[in-house]
Parts: sequence; C-alpha cells; structure tokens
Amino acid sequence: MEKMHDTFTDLARGTPVWFTLSAWALPLGLLAQFLSAGIALFRDGGMWGLHGAVGGALSLPVLALLAGALCIPRLRGFGWWAGLTAFLYLTQIALAAGAGPLLALHPANGALLLTSSLILLAKVERRRGARP
Repeated sequence: MEKMHDTFTDLARGTPVWFTLSAWALPLGLLAQFLSAGIALFRDGGMWGLHGAVGGALSLPVLALLAGALCIPRLRGFGWWAGLTAFLYLTQIALAAGAGPLLALHPANGALLLTSSLILLAKVERRRGARP
C-alpha cells in the first residue's frame, strides 16, 4: 500500500478558503514588513509605526493557520509547519519588544519566519492542486 502524504488527507473535502487566504496573507504581510522596515531605516523614520501595526496584524493569519492545523482533522498535516511558524512569530514579537543586543536577531528571525511561511504556503498550494 502506498503511503499518502499527511497534507493530502481527505482531499475530497477541500481546503478551507480562510486557511488558503491566511497562507497567502502571511508571506505577503512579511514582505510588507521587510519593505516598511527598510523605508523606516533609510528614508522615513515614521514608518516604524506602520511596521509595528502590520506586525501585530500578522497575528491573525498565524493564529488562523495554527488553529486550522490543530482543530480540523484534514489539515493536521500542516501542524508542524504551522506550529513552527507560530513559534517564530512569537519569537519575533519578543525580540521586537526587547532592547539591546538581542534586537539584532529580529531581522534574522524575520527571514526564518518568511521562509517557514513560504514553505507552509507551498504545502497548502500543493494540497489544493492535488486530485482526490
């Protein structure tokens, strides 16, 4: 018997639209974070407010992805990546709230967070493209 990948469970029931939209919103929001930080750093210091607001708003797709992976049986295959993404997001918030030398890790963790969100998006899209 051929082993089926766990993200392909119950394909006939599909992938919820809100889960797919959250998977797309997160990396796009993270791109906006990198852009707003760059603008704030090199052009307009007032953009830090936007950077913080977008960072807070990104909690919505992070929580939606984690809740979907934990609560909906057919999405449990996304649990590891959704959990890692949530952990990296919480780490990002903690790094942003702190001051001093640990703040230097904020951009590096942001890059890891973007990477995990892109992998999660690729897995969601692979599920959407699979045939039941």
